[in-house]
Amino acid sequence: MFTREVYIRRREQLKKSMTSGLIILPGNGEAAVNYAGNPYTFRQDSSFIYFIGLDTPDLCCVIDVDSGNEYLFGDELTLDDIIWMGDLPSLKSRCEATGITNVLPLSKLKGLLEPALKSGRRLHYLKPYRYRNQLLLSELLGIKPDTVADNFSLELTKAVIALRMEKDALELCELEKAGEIGFQMHLKAMQLCKPGMSERAIAGTMEGIAIASGNRVSFPTILSQNGQILHNHNHEGILQTGRLMLTDAGAENENCYASDFTRTVAVGGIYTQRQKEIHTIVLQALNHSMQLIRPGIPYRDVHREAYRIVFEGLKAIGLMRGDAEEALACGAPALFMPHGLGHAMGLDVHDMEDLGETFVGYDDEITRSTIFGYKSLRLGRRLREGFVLTVEPGIYFIPQLIEKWKNEHINQAFICFDKLPAYYDFGGIRLEDDVVVTPDGCRLVYPKRLPVTIEEIEETIKSS
Repeated sequence: MFTREVYIRRREQLKKSMTSGLIILPGNGEAAVNYAGNPYTFRQDSSFIYFIGLDTPDLCCVIDVDSGNEYLFGDELTLDDIIWMGDLPSLKSRCEATGITNVLPLSKLKGLLEPALKSGRRLHYLKPYRYRNQLLLSELLGIKPDTVADNFSLELTKAVIALRMEKDALELCELEKAGEIGFQMHLKAMQLCKPGMSERAIAGTMEGIAIASGNRVSFPTILSQNGQILHNHNHEGILQTGRLMLTDAGAENENCYASDFTRTVAVGGIYTQRQKEIHTIVLQALNHSMQLIRPGIPYRDVHREAYRIVFEGLKAIGLMRGDAEEALACGAPALFMPHGLGHAMGLDVHDMEDLGETFVGYDDEITRSTIFGYKSLRLGRRLREGFVLTVEPGIYFIPQLIEKWKNEHINQAFICFDKLPAYYDFGGIRLEDDVVVTPDGCRLVYPKRLPVTIEEIEETIKSS
C-alpha cells in the first residue's frame, strides 16, 4: 500500500470529477477452483486497489459525491476465520491506513443505499466483470442481474480512466519493480532456450520467478515455438534446433502493478537467414515506433508507421510489393501483423480494459478503425505525459489467414502470395517493450533493456 494521503487524494480527485450522487465500488470476493474451500489465489479489483488500497476479499466502498462522506463495508474476522487463516488487524484499523473512518458491516450496505434509491439520487458503478459483483449490484439496486452491466455509469467510468491513465512517480516506481521481475523472467527463458528443453519447463521456471519476487504472472504466459498463434498458452512442445521460441510474459509485483515483455529467440541461439531477416524488420519497427512516441501524437499514427516498416521490410525481401501508401490504406500489412501495436498498462496488464477497451483506448476525437488489423489496436488516442504503454510489433505467417486472403483475392496487388508457402513453418516473431511517455518522447519503464538484437540474444543463449 501507499500512504493514506495517496488514497485520500485519489478519492478527493474522483469526487471532484463527478457531478453528484453515490459511487459504489465493490471489491472482489474469492472464487472457488473446484469447491468453496479451495479458492483461486485472490486478486483484488484494480479500481478498488487504486482508490482504497485494501487487498482483502468481500469489501465494498461507497462514496457520497455531494456530502463527501466515505464508507467502507466489510465484516470482521470470526473465530473460525482466525483458526484457519490466522489473526489480522481489525478492519477498522486497516481502514485507518486508507483514510476511511466510517467502517460498517456488509449487512448495513443496503440500508445506506435505500434512501438514495427512494429519492432518485444517481448511483454510479463501474461495469462489473465478475458475476458475484453483478449479483451484488442487482440485489442492492433492485434490478435484474442481466441489466446491471447495461446500466453502468459512463460518467464514473470516464472519471476513473482519466485519473488512472496518467501514472505518477509512485506508480512508475511500482511499474519499474514489476519490470525488473519481468526482465529476470525473460532472461532466464533465453538462457534455457536450448534444444531438448520443454516449453513447459521454461514457462514454469518463469512463473516461479514471478511468484518468488512478486505476486504472480501478470497474465497467462505465452511461450511457444508456434508463434503464429498470437495468444498461444500451450506449452506441450520440445524445443528443436531451427525453430523460434516466442515468449510473451510479465510479472505483477506485490502492489499489483504489471510488466509485459516479448522476445522471440532462435532455439540454441542459431538463427537461419530467414529468421534474421524477419527479426531485423520487427526490431526496426519496434525502435522506430519508440522514437515516434511523444505527447500529442495519436498512437494510431504510430501503429500505422509500424505497418510502414513492416511493408518496406517485407517488400525488400520479396514478400510484398507496390506503393506503401496504397498498401497502408488497404491494411495489407495486417496479413503479417493482425494485432495492434500496443495497449495501456498499469495495475492491469491491459490497463482498465474491464472498464471498456474503447473508453480507455479511444475518445471523441479518435475512434476505432473498421479495417482489419487497424481495428485490433487497443490504444489509438493521443498520448499524454505519464501514459504507460506497450510497443509490440510482430510479423507472423499464419497459413490459414494467408490462404483465405489468397483465395478471396484480398490485397493481391500488394502481397506476393506465391512466395509465402515457403514460410508456412516459420511461426512468428514479436518484440515488445514497456514505455512511459515523457515530456519530449518516451523511455523504458524498466531502464535496463532485455537483449533484443540478434547478437545480444545469441550471446545470452550461448554464454548461459
